[in-house]
Amino acid sequence: MNSSDIITQPSYSSQLNNFEASVLGFLTEQGLPTDSVLVSVNERVIVFRNLTDVLSKINDEQKPRSVYISKYIAAVASGLFDAALNYLWDETILELRKRVSQYDISYFYDNAVNSPEKRKNLNSEDDLVKVNDSELIEGGRKIGLISEIGYKHLDTIRYMRNWVSAAHQNQNEITGLNLISWLETCIKEVISLPLSNGTIEIQKFLKNIKKNNISESDAKQIAAFFIELNQEQTNNLASGLFGIYTRLDTTPQTRQNLHRLIPHLWDRVDEQARQQFGTKYGRFVANNDQLEAKRALEFLEIVSGKSYIPEALLSAEIDTAVDNLLNAHRGWDNFNNEPPFAKALEILINDRGQVPLQIREKYILGLVEVFITNGNGISRNAETSYKSLIERFDTTQAVMVILSFNNTMIASKLQHNLCQSKYRELLNMMKLKVSAPAVKELIDEIEKYKGPLHRLKEQSDFKKKVDNMRKIIF
Repeated sequence: MNSSDIITQPSYSSQLNNFEASVLGFLTEQGLPTDSVLVSVNERVIVFRNLTDVLSKINDEQKPRSVYISKYIAAVASGLFDAALNYLWDETILELRKRVSQYDISYFYDNAVNSPEKRKNLNSEDDLVKVNDSELIEGGRKIGLISEIGYKHLDTIRYMRNWVSAAHQNQNEITGLNLISWLETCIKEVISLPLSNGTIEIQKFLKNIKKNNISESDAKQIAAFFIELNQEQTNNLASGLFGIYTRLDTTPQTRQNLHRLIPHLWDRVDEQARQQFGTKYGRFVANNDQLEAKRALEFLEIVSGKSYIPEALLSAEIDTAVDNLLNAHRGWDNFNNEPPFAKALEILINDRGQVPLQIREKYILGLVEVFITNGNGISRNAETSYKSLIERFDTTQAVMVILSFNNTMIASKLQHNLCQSKYRELLNMMKLKVSAPAVKELIDEIEKYKGPLHRLKEQSDFKKKVDNMRKIIF
C-alpha cells in the first residue's frame, strides 16, 4: 500500500485502521505502551482528504527532491503527527536554505546575523547550518524571500515545532486540520513562493555592483531603483552594502562602485537604521578588527555619518550584551541560559548609566522580547533583571515599550497567550512613567482592544497614532 492508494481509494480509512491494528498488535506482543502513541485514524483521514489539493501547489520540478514531504506523509499515515510536523519543518528549512544560497549568501548573512563575531565565521553556503532557524526566517524576511505575513505564520509553526513536535518531549495533541494547514502555509510561503519583483531587482543590483564597473552617471541611473524600495527594504539594503564594503575579500572595484552608489541610498535610510552603522563601527573597534573598522569609518565618511559613532563605544558593549541575551532567549533551554546574560546586561547598564541613543531602540525592543517570554514559560531567574532594567526606563523609553506591538518580531510573539499577558503587564508598568494624555489614551485603547493583539499593528487607527508618536520620539 502506498500513499497514492490511501488518497484515491475510498477505503483508505479502513486501510489505516488495519495498519494501526498491526502496529499496535506488535507493540502489545513486545510489552510496549500503546496508549497515546498514535493519533486517531479520524484525524489522519482529515489530512489525506485534503492532501492532494495542497500538494498540487508544489510544482513538478520540486516534488522529486521533497524527501521530507514524503516522510511527513508517511508519518501522518502512521499516526505520528509530532514527527510529521518535525519533517515538515525540516523540508521548509531545507528549501529556505536553498533559496538563500541561490540569492546572495553574503547579503543574507549581513542582514540575518546581528553579531559581528558570529558573522566572521559565515562565508559560504556550507555555513548556513550555523544559522539558527529564528535567524534564518528573520533573515529571509529581511531580504524579501519571505513576506511579513509569511514570516508571522512560519514563526508560529517554528514555535509549535519546538514545543509540540517530536523535537521536544511532550504529550500535546496536534489535529489533522492543524497539520494540513501548516503544510499549506509552508508550501505557499516558502517551498513554492515566487520571488517578488523587488527582491529580484535587489538580486540583480547586487550582482551588478560586484561584476561591473559603475561610473558616476551609471550610479545616478541605478539610484532611480532606490525610490521603488519601501523603508524596510531600504534599511536592509543599506545594511547589506555596509557588510559588502567592510568585508576584507571585497574587490577594490566593488568598493569603488559602492562609494558612488551609497550616497544616493543614504538619504532614504531612516534615523534608527543610521544609528546602527555607528554601533557596528564601534563593535569592530572594541573587537580590535582594525581593517574592518577602517572600512566602516570610510563608509561613514562617504555619507557624512561620523556623528553616528557612539561616544566611548558604549553602544558596542550594550549591543553585544543584547545580542548575547537574545541568542540565549531564542535558542534551546533558554530558561537556564538566559539568567547569566540577563545579569550581565543589568550589571553593564548599572555601571554605565544612560543607554546611548544609537542603541536605545534595539535595547528596549530586546528587553520587551525577553520579558514577554517565548510563549512557553517564564525564565524566573532572569525576570528579576528584566524588571530592574525596565524600571529604569524614562518617559520616552516607556512610550517605545508601549509602541513595541508595531515591531514585527514582537507582533509575532503576541499570537501566544502568555506573551499577550506579559505585554499587558508591561503596559501597567509603563502607565506610571507617562503623563501625556495622548499616551495614556493609547494605553487605554490597547487595553480595550478586543481583537488579536498580534494584528493590532494592522489597524489603521493605531497605525496613525504610532506614526505620530514616533515622529515625536525620534
